[in-house]
Amino acid sequence: MYYIGFDIGSSSIKASIVDAESKSALATASYPDEEMSILSVEPGWAEQDPEDWWKYVCEASKKVLSKSGVDGDKVAGIGLSYQMHGLVLVDKKLEVLRPSIIWCDGRAVPYGNQAFTELGEEKCLSHLLNSPGNFTAAKLKWVKEQEPELFDRIYKMMLPGDFIAMRMTGEVNTTISGLSEGILWDFKNNEIAGFLLDHLGIDNRLIPEVINTFDLSGQLTADAANRLGLKEGTPVMYRAGDQPNNALSLGALNAGDVAATGGTSGVVYSVSDQIVYDQKSRINGFAHVNHTKDQIHIGSLLCINGTGIQHRWIKQLLGNRLSYEALESEASKVGAGADGVCVLPFGNGAERMLENRDIGGHILHLNFNRHDQSNLVRAGLEGIAFSFIYGIEILKGLGSEVTKMRVGNDNLFQSRIFSETIATLIDCEIEMVETTGATGAAQAVGYALKHSNSIEEAIGSSNSSGIYSPLGKEYDALKASYHVWKNDLDRFLV
Repeated sequence: MYYIGFDIGSSSIKASIVDAESKSALATASYPDEEMSILSVEPGWAEQDPEDWWKYVCEASKKVLSKSGVDGDKVAGIGLSYQMHGLVLVDKKLEVLRPSIIWCDGRAVPYGNQAFTELGEEKCLSHLLNSPGNFTAAKLKWVKEQEPELFDRIYKMMLPGDFIAMRMTGEVNTTISGLSEGILWDFKNNEIAGFLLDHLGIDNRLIPEVINTFDLSGQLTADAANRLGLKEGTPVMYRAGDQPNNALSLGALNAGDVAATGGTSGVVYSVSDQIVYDQKSRINGFAHVNHTKDQIHIGSLLCINGTGIQHRWIKQLLGNRLSYEALESEASKVGAGADGVCVLPFGNGAERMLENRDIGGHILHLNFNRHDQSNLVRAGLEGIAFSFIYGIEILKGLGSEVTKMRVGNDNLFQSRIFSETIATLIDCEIEMVETTGATGAAQAVGYALKHSNSIEEAIGSSNSSGIYSPLGKEYDALKASYHVWKNDLDRFLV
């Protein structure tokens, strides 16, 4: 018996086959080979065609089944992870009405900010844990105001994972966790945020039926099963946004657990058993995968836009001559602090932890007689690490205790310089775990199907691939460099 998991990202679709008995991934695959395109008709816009996600999910499914040698009829259940905050709209025939407005699209900010002011900041924060900002509810308001004829044809609004589950099963539903990431869940009253919808002039009939994260979403239709290479009737049993799901994959489920990622953007995700929110909305709170009306589990999410994308930019700036491994070697030629070179990695749009300011990326304190590409690469990695530390200090102010972080063995956390800079200045251990979001989504199916007694049992024992520990000998140099970095940042925030 096996489980299959899919991770619907904005770059690619990832799939994983997990053996139910060992709880280990037998194979992983992704599709397409090239990054999916993002349509940007206007500056700050970002859209994708949901039908492309579905087409690529089908291809990824067949690819991972072939790679693993698993018979699709032996797959007992399906789990889904997906890019958060996107808006998908369908009509009564369940046909897509327009491209999805995805997570990094900034057009809805004015509508969210207006609602935050008019409803009252304290009410929004105490009920929604966030400003409506640039999340799914505000994007729906944008459609209402800017595309009224299309808005009148909407049958249901969905998040990306809801749409894929619908294409698989023909059923339309969503989750509490999903609604919370769209800023559509009222935590104080444990219900859909009717007061926000009323203020936005949106009928709550557009919200699908609400189910739990580990509930049955529906069963594969004959057509979907044929396209996926699976058996008709296979249940879709789990669905979560990519960051809550990543935390689950890494075993971050209970109060005090902290998970992190370092891809194109960077995330630190801290779990709490209390309703917590940031008065300035620099940190966002969502219902974690195991949150219920009776048992609180809130994920406090720090997101930094300009992380891996900056490291890639420096690689490209150097003519793509060096691999990422060679970049690490190059950065190691200079000591902690990069001989004074400072990089502010905020060149990927407005940063939530900077209160939605867009200050751009900056390279500072260059000396043409002293500095070369080694200094630039090192300063770039340290600058990204400093941005993590800056955000973690905000998290700590909200009560999070960051003494250990668990991260996937991929992307920026493969850099020792980057990882040890964080570990040293935060004084925490960083444990690297061999897993993926698609694998975690597949493992979660075991709990949803009651084949495991707990989520922890379903995830299985972590396969640790190493630990980064604080470096006492470099603390003073890194602390001094971080102090300079913060002072430089403050100059751009005035």
